[in-house]
Amino acid sequence: MSGLRTVEEHLAEVLATVVATDPITLSLAAAAGLTLTEDVRARVDVPVFDNSAMDGFAVRYADVAQASAEEPARLRVVADLPAGTGDDPALAPGEAARIMTGAPVPSDADAIVPFEDTAGGLADSLGDIAVRRAPKAHGAHIRRRGEDLRAGETVIPAGTELRALQLSAAAATGVDRVVVARPPRVLVISTGDELVEPGATLAHGQIPESNTTLLAGLVRGTGSELLRATCVSDDPDVFRSLLSDNTGADVVITSGGVSAGAYEVVRKALDSDIDFTKVALQPGKPQGFGRLPNGALMFGLPGNPVSVAVSFEAFVRPALLAMQGRTQLQRDRIRLPASVGWRTPPDRRQYVPATIDRSDPAHWTVRPATAGGSGSHLAAGLAAAEAYVVVDAAVEAVAEGDLVDVMLIS
Repeated sequence: MSGLRTVEEHLAEVLATVVATDPITLSLAAAAGLTLTEDVRARVDVPVFDNSAMDGFAVRYADVAQASAEEPARLRVVADLPAGTGDDPALAPGEAARIMTGAPVPSDADAIVPFEDTAGGLADSLGDIAVRRAPKAHGAHIRRRGEDLRAGETVIPAGTELRALQLSAAAATGVDRVVVARPPRVLVISTGDELVEPGATLAHGQIPESNTTLLAGLVRGTGSELLRATCVSDDPDVFRSLLSDNTGADVVITSGGVSAGAYEVVRKALDSDIDFTKVALQPGKPQGFGRLPNGALMFGLPGNPVSVAVSFEAFVRPALLAMQGRTQLQRDRIRLPASVGWRTPPDRRQYVPATIDRSDPAHWTVRPATAGGSGSHLAAGLAAAEAYVVVDAAVEAVAEGDLVDVMLIS
């Protein structure tokens, strides 16, 4: 491994260079997909008041404690309480209120009898009723005020991504605005004279350009703001001009032009500004990283699509999440048996685009998404990938049945 930096060493340098973006206050709708920088605290109790968990009758428990099919308890309905009512009717012994799910429980009631536990149910729910089954205890089917959360308690901790469930929880506690990290502004540049727009007629030596599409989707998946995704030739002056025209970016991500060839545009243009190194990673050994003179964080990734995808997962994604204060920077991982075997590169950590066989719910297995495994050029195989198998540099080969680390990406 002489001359190669480990994945951990390179990631540590990246994260040490990261600077958090500024906090901003947004409505819940505008904050979807962003990251909290301040705890969300409940403004109201949840539930806000004692309310019924069932459609039925609010009763005094003592009136129905001995009720049975043989000896039903007979009560007179004196009030009708739909959800949203503000009424709090008095209930004397022997009286009940018809009540719907979510309606406030009368102060005099200490249990709810569901419609199905009465002789007439909903069809005979006003006037006199016969309770044929006693509630289990005081408080049966009553949701007590604050039993989920009290006002002032933490609903969502800082560092959490705000998705649908989190936003709903915030709204349920009376919160309408949250403090989140400003999304990092990202410029994506794909380089190479051989690249042409997808759908264009290909001349000999040309290939469809896919890295801008790939990186744009990966960037958006972190909650970051994509300023622009474009492709340029291998002319260093054109590349420098593009950088100078996009000074508002917090992060610049390039693909291609960082290796040891004769036409490496990123290396030629930025050799005095950022570091170019080799990482013990397969695919994705050549990497460029640093901070540009204008302050933007710069990631120079290799050009082959699988290398781009792997490099993004290993280094760029954690950096973009760290800029937003996310508490979890890495993807979830599980251990699964490999359904086939394959060779691994010597002294390099391997990331293999993979598919998971879930046909047997009790025995999932994993295999490479393509027969070519982790070949950096196998762009079409990414379509089937739902994970990466991450194989340590010390492992010489994976055999069928071996337990392997699986990074989930979908």
